[in-house]
Amino acid sequence: MPVISCREALNQAMCEEMERDPHVFLMGEEVGHYQGAYKVSQGMLQRFGERRVVDTPIAECGFVGVGVGAAMVGLRPIIEVMTFNFSLVAIDQIISNAAKLRQMSGGQFHVAMVIRGPGGSANQVAAQHSQALESFYAHCPGLKVVMPSTPKDAKGLLKSAIRDDNPVIFIEGETIYSITGEVPAEEYSVPLGKGDKKRHGEHCTVVAWSKMVHTAMTAAKGLEGQGIELEIVDPRTLRPLDDQIIFESVKKTGRCVIVEEGWPMCGFGAEIAYRVQRECMDFLDAPVLRVTSDDVPMPYARNLELEVLPQEKDIVQAVKKVMYLD
Repeated sequence: MPVISCREALNQAMCEEMERDPHVFLMGEEVGHYQGAYKVSQGMLQRFGERRVVDTPIAECGFVGVGVGAAMVGLRPIIEVMTFNFSLVAIDQIISNAAKLRQMSGGQFHVAMVIRGPGGSANQVAAQHSQALESFYAHCPGLKVVMPSTPKDAKGLLKSAIRDDNPVIFIEGETIYSITGEVPAEEYSVPLGKGDKKRHGEHCTVVAWSKMVHTAMTAAKGLEGQGIELEIVDPRTLRPLDDQIIFESVKKTGRCVIVEEGWPMCGFGAEIAYRVQRECMDFLDAPVLRVTSDDVPMPYARNLELEVLPQEKDIVQAVKKVMYLD
C-alpha cells in the first residue's frame, strides 16, 4: 500500500468525496488560495474552483452558520476551522443549531456537515491555542465526535463523516499531520462508532485516541523490555463510543489505564472509566487510572508545556501502579 502522511490522507478523502458527490464543498479560513493553514486542502481550489472551495472571513460564527444553512437545504459542507480553539467562537451555531435541528424539526431537516480542523496542543502555541475540546462536544447529543490517530484511519473516517447525515466534529491532532502510514489505494471507508486495537497485549489495557495513541505506543515499547505487554485500544470515534472493544480488552487484561490530552475535570476519560467499572467490575484486578494533562492553562515555555502534557513516563508509572509494581 502507498505510504502517505495524515495531511495527504485527509486531502485524498475530501477530493474523492467531492468527486463522488457534487453536493460536497469545503469552506473555511485560508482553505483556498493559501491551500489551508496546515496545507490539508492543497491543490483543491485549482481542482474544484471557487464555488466549491470557499475562502471565508475570520468569522467562525458566521461561516459555521452558513454551513448549517447549506446543510439544511441539501448540501454537504465541510467546514474547516483553523484550530478547534476557534470553534468556541461558533459554539452557539454548533450546539444550539447543528446538533438540535434534526430533532427540533421532527426529522424534516438533516444537518449533514463536517466541522474539521486541528485540535489540542502543538509546540509552544500557548494557552489559547492548545486546548483539547473533545469532551465539550462529546457531551452534546446530536453531534458525532471523531479523532483519528493514523493516516489510514484519518482518510477512512473522514469519508464516513462526509457521508453521514448528522453533524460530525472531526478533530485532527495538531501534531499528527506529518505522521506517515500505509493507506489503501482502493476505495474504502472506516465506519463511525467502531474502535481499533492498535496493539495486542495481555497485562494491561491502555485506551487512548489521537496523538496519545503514539505516546502510548512509545510507552508500550519501553515496557516490553520489562516483560509487560500493553494492549492499546483506540476508540477512533468518541461519540458514538465503541464500548465493546474496550470491555473485551479489559476483561482479558484485568487492568485499564486511560490516556487523554484533555484536562482531568470532566474529561472524556472519566466517562470511559465509569463505563469500564460498571461493566467490568468483576474482571478488574485494580482500579481504573487516568493519565491526563495537568489541570492548568497551557504554559508557553517548552519545558513547562512538556510537564503539563501526558508523557511516556506518566503512562509507564500508571501501568506499573495498576500492576502493583510501583
